[in-house]
Amino acid sequence: MNSRITISTVINSDLKRAWELWTLPEHIVKWNNASNDWHTPRAENDLRTGGKFNYRMEAKDGSFGFDFWGIYDEIVLYNHIYYTLGDERKVIVTFAGDGTRTIVTEVF
Repeated sequence: MNSRITISTVINSDLKRAWELWTLPEHIVKWNNASNDWHTPRAENDLRTGGKFNYRMEAKDGSFGFDFWGIYDEIVLYNHIYYTLGDERKVIVTFAGDGTRTIVTEVF
């Protein structure tokens, strides 16, 4: 059985800025955490088809950590990002902006 999960969020920013916040390592480390007791101390992102991303995710107390990584399958600037995670799950991220806010939808 293949189930899909869809999550959407609204970023109160134009499309270009939302794309930067979602894709640049200096921003990823600020928002990429599962809960307040986790953080992402390091993010690497080679944002191109065939490029790899790797985010180091760790519990703030140092009790556990792992690398969250994948390979980009397709990128269309300011529109969508398709990638395959290290465990071979496929993910689709789409961006839709209206000038003042952007809806980011992730399907995995």
